[in-house]
Amino acid sequence: MRTPEQQEEVNDMQLGLIGLGKMGGNMRERIRRAGHEVIGYDRDPGLSDVASLAELADSLTAPRVVWVMVPAGPPTQSVIDELSGLLDAGDVVVDGGNSRWTDDEKHAAELAEKGIGFVDCGVSGGVHGLANGYALMYGGEPEHVAKVQPVLDALKPEGDFGSVHAGKVGAGHFAKMVHNGIEYAMMQAYAEGWELLEAVDSVTDVREIFRSWREGTVIRSWLLDLAVNALDEDEHLDKLRGFAQDSGEGRWTVEAAIDNAVPLPAITASLFARFASRQEDSPQMKMIAALRNQFGGHAVEAAGPSAAR
Repeated sequence: MRTPEQQEEVNDMQLGLIGLGKMGGNMRERIRRAGHEVIGYDRDPGLSDVASLAELADSLTAPRVVWVMVPAGPPTQSVIDELSGLLDAGDVVVDGGNSRWTDDEKHAAELAEKGIGFVDCGVSGGVHGLANGYALMYGGEPEHVAKVQPVLDALKPEGDFGSVHAGKVGAGHFAKMVHNGIEYAMMQAYAEGWELLEAVDSVTDVREIFRSWREGTVIRSWLLDLAVNALDEDEHLDKLRGFAQDSGEGRWTVEAAIDNAVPLPAITASLFARFASRQEDSPQMKMIAALRNQFGGHAVEAAGPSAAR
């Protein structure tokens, strides 16, 4: 490990970052641009700064902060289990993936047994986050959040908004889950409107209608901008198959609504629409797939030969 004196000569803060994929790799770069040192680990040695989690832990100065950006569920649990044996009391682990909030409570309790702090952080920004910043929703004890604050400030967008301490452990991922549920419903509304416009013979330029809505209307948004980008690339979305995955947060949002007796008809319907996309080549799902690719770099499926106009 570096001594605190050596660390002070290097940068304002030092961070261990686990998972250097589409999100994690860009986050590492944005944090470094802010003047902090990031030591990254990834299973791909071509991306990794160190060869193992043990080497990562040894490279950091106490009190250490380690940010985890790996898939939710067993991969996250495996990393946290290993970190619990490598870190010491006073260190902090941040889960920045899309974990379920109930897992956060479990992870915080496990790490607390060894005096290790835990912060859960929902991260939104997709492939555009490097340039624009990431919207951050985080939960945890104030003293643990304080140790991570320089990194949170480096990642957030410029200005007064885009970052919030949402509450206790689990609140960050719960807020991100609801954010994604709203995102489902917004994308579904744009997709349904697009399909209806495409279906009417008297409407001759659907793409330009969408473009015109970008100014002066109450439905203008970044998602609308991305929809126009997608239509500029493929005016009728003929190149896409009408199939869209659901990443989990939509289901969790609906389940939480049931548990709390909160009616969510629009979000629930948008989730079911994605299920419908797996049964046929849905025109609406072409737009959903295009939007997911635009904002998050999510994979799309090519249309078959018979689907082209």
